[in-house]
Amino acid sequence: MDPMGESDAEILWDDVVSSLEANDLPAATVAMLQSCTALHLDDTTLHVGTNSRFVQRTLGRLASQLDETASAVAFQPLHVEIEVSTGASKPKTVQKPAREQPAAQKPEAPAPVAAPTREKRRNAKPNPLVEDITPTDSLLTFERFVEGPQNKFAFDAAKQVANGNRNYNPLFIYGKSGLGKTHLLRAIQNYIALNDPERVCVYRVATDFIDDYSRAMKNAGAGAAAALAENYHSIDVLIIDDIQLMSTAAGTIGFFYDTFNYLVGHGKQIVLAADRTPSELGMGQSRFDERVTSRLDSGMTVSIQVPDYELKLQLIDAFYERMRADARAEHIPGLDADIPEDLRRLMAQRAGTNIRVIEGFVQSCLMLAYQGEMTGRHITEEDIIGAADQKWPSGQRHVTVVQIQEAVERSYGIDHSALVGGKRNKELMEPRHVAIWLTRELTDNTLADIGKHFGNRTHATVKHSIGVIEEGMREDRVLQDRVARIRDSILE
Repeated sequence: MDPMGESDAEILWDDVVSSLEANDLPAATVAMLQSCTALHLDDTTLHVGTNSRFVQRTLGRLASQLDETASAVAFQPLHVEIEVSTGASKPKTVQKPAREQPAAQKPEAPAPVAAPTREKRRNAKPNPLVEDITPTDSLLTFERFVEGPQNKFAFDAAKQVANGNRNYNPLFIYGKSGLGKTHLLRAIQNYIALNDPERVCVYRVATDFIDDYSRAMKNAGAGAAAALAENYHSIDVLIIDDIQLMSTAAGTIGFFYDTFNYLVGHGKQIVLAADRTPSELGMGQSRFDERVTSRLDSGMTVSIQVPDYELKLQLIDAFYERMRADARAEHIPGLDADIPEDLRRLMAQRAGTNIRVIEGFVQSCLMLAYQGEMTGRHITEEDIIGAADQKWPSGQRHVTVVQIQEAVERSYGIDHSALVGGKRNKELMEPRHVAIWLTRELTDNTLADIGKHFGNRTHATVKHSIGVIEEGMREDRVLQDRVARIRDSILE
């Protein structure tokens, strides 16, 4: 086969991606494939470019599947080579608007662009749903977000959405409270307000969305419901935070479902955040049914996980430097003190996982350091440990099997009899395995004792459950994240 031009490589790569999409790959993997650019095609190799080493490494695990698919599409043996190329950018096309822009994973900050496929609306009536951004919220920018392995994918996806990339629609970010979800959502809003104000971007906490709908329904006769629908339909980027708070509001969920379908169907962007996955939103007594949760999970779903020591140290250093700089600029006494590097490492060792609390911890330590400087002394390890103990009491909490079972039952939306009963359907096996694994991790019960708490199961059955979860968490990041969140809810 003679070397072929770049356009042929693009056509072949599009066919490869389309074929792989049909194989039920995870949404994140599909988005990575869509973010890559076909470079050129020679006798034996299709060269594909990405500007992210993370994408290159992740897709490298699919090498055999990529080669097999490309060979099938090309009707001859063909190898797919994923290369890191700073010039790899997806060209705009009219036929396939979903791939108009690259899903690049490592830009420092997205470059300003005009909103795609939307005419300027300089004379349009202002949307009453657009509210002024408060000075505090205006500080929640991409530049002030501290990136680490636990939040990198969500960070990159948020930047792409802010920059007009519609491959991630909806973008659904989940994780426990205090890990930075709201920061990313506000960063999208702030970026659009500053760089592309023609795009109508609305941020709502779920409770505000419920209030909007409830007020409109009370005044439905005056046309408020129709006006509300019109206002939401005219949004270009709808951001809803803490969407799990809608779970019991059946009417609001129906309105949200209709709004979601309208916006996505008209090429508008939706960004959502919750403390659990889309599928978990539909569990228990929730009014989120399968048709809604499947919509929520139809785009890019990414998690933010709890920070490890390295990220906590990065956060502490960033908060420390930022607070000191702000104190100097604004002449604020008490926050311009010095904390040596070795004590900041101790702070990271003693800190918990809630980023908002970590920020308050840094402020407390700076004030302690300032008070010490005023009396001629330096901040000490004992000061740091004392401040940490106030934020995160170090006393060992006694965890009971009942507490573990109740936490698992809440997370999975099942009752106690189902958790400890004899039914073995898939919906009950996972929570039962998780509860047994957590009991083994957080209590001193023997395997035999654990079995007694779970319907008099045998030693071997308990051991099997523990093995299932240990193996599952090595292979399934969603399960790993869910178990971690349940564990944290018990300990905190």
